[in-house]
Amino acid sequence: MALPKRPEGRRLHPVTPWRRAWAPVAALLAFAVQNPDRAREGAESLSPGWLLAGLAVLLPAAAAYGFLSWWMTSYLVTDTELRVRTGLLFRRVAHIRLDRLQAIDVGRPLLARLVGVAKLKLDVVGTDKKDELAFLSEREAVALRAELLARAAGMAPEAAPEAGEAPARELLRVDTRTLAVSLLLLGTTWGLLVPAAVVPVLVWWASGSPWPALAAAVPLLGGVWRNGLGRFLTEFDWVVAESPDGVRIDHGLLDRAHSTVPPGRVQAVRIVEPWLWRRRGWVRVELEVAAGGNESGVLLPVAGREAALGVLGRILPGVDPARAEASLTPVPRRARWVLPLWWRGHGHGVTESVFASRRGLLCRTLSLVPHAKVQSVRLTQGPWARARGLADVHVDHGANGTVAARLRDAEEARAVVAAQAERSRTGRRLARPERWLT
Repeated sequence: MALPKRPEGRRLHPVTPWRRAWAPVAALLAFAVQNPDRAREGAESLSPGWLLAGLAVLLPAAAAYGFLSWWMTSYLVTDTELRVRTGLLFRRVAHIRLDRLQAIDVGRPLLARLVGVAKLKLDVVGTDKKDELAFLSEREAVALRAELLARAAGMAPEAAPEAGEAPARELLRVDTRTLAVSLLLLGTTWGLLVPAAVVPVLVWWASGSPWPALAAAVPLLGGVWRNGLGRFLTEFDWVVAESPDGVRIDHGLLDRAHSTVPPGRVQAVRIVEPWLWRRRGWVRVELEVAAGGNESGVLLPVAGREAALGVLGRILPGVDPARAEASLTPVPRRARWVLPLWWRGHGHGVTESVFASRRGLLCRTLSLVPHAKVQSVRLTQGPWARARGLADVHVDHGANGTVAARLRDAEEARAVVAAQAERSRTGRRLARPERWLT
């Protein structure tokens, strides 16, 4: 039988069919998980000969599906867009405008690293889901990323393929010991570990069966993994570097990830200080990036305050977090009737460059929004807060997020809304360009 005509463009790596061959097998497994009784009855009704015959049909069919789907996939870079053609039965052509690219990340899962391949994830304005090219050889992935970045920056099409990877200067590297100690000092890890050890035992004792105990243990152990060892594996060897195309972030022990935060795309910053970190002077820095650049949302998993603020200054030039923190004013004492005890953790401040808000007692979080990134300002009042003469000010930014200054005096809140609207208009007029490689 003749193969269908291959679409024009460049091909993915030949290892890709092995990745896609799992789709029919995964569909069969999904059916078995959703209908375990029918799957068990079907398996019991088949003799070993029929089972072997089924495997003899399924495995070649899966291999053929993987090969044909790879055969019908291609990508093509033009002067204005990246075209990605996919689909075996249902064809799809994605037209990705180069001037709408937000970020291009390189992913290197463990098995991919063993065979020397990588995948590209592309963030585009106006889309929530990332387009992906998987897999390319590592060299081709890096070269394609550099070419797309160069074209997105406005470089001439004939010169873009020769641009190469932009040089980078390391700003900060998180050492393994600091990361491990920081995770041990987080209350969430121990708060889940103790119930994971105690609750399944109690459920087993009460029910007399191991299955309810297992059902209770799985989500708790999942939480321990996500906040403990899984987070350590993800944040291992965290490196932040600066390059002309943005701030680069590399991390991961098993699956190595590489992402770039383009200049001008950061909409808000959070500086998080867990209680047990404060004596050591450690902070965690998180970012809100337009169109989902930097998928993890983390700039630094843990670092000394001074070092973290130095890196943050490269992300948001002209922003002084220490000055923003010094500008914070506490909420009125009558706020204790609206939010008992925790009212002390809230504060609000403004500098010439950012809107600042703080919340939390045990785990303090300072949120900063540059005035130029503010999309809208709102005032809200619940009935209980209105009775106490209090209101909340919400600042919406371009990453579809909100930073709130809670429990402010109502008259002060109205003045903040009016002043912030004017500061935002001025900030947008004076904002620096957001072009890459400039």
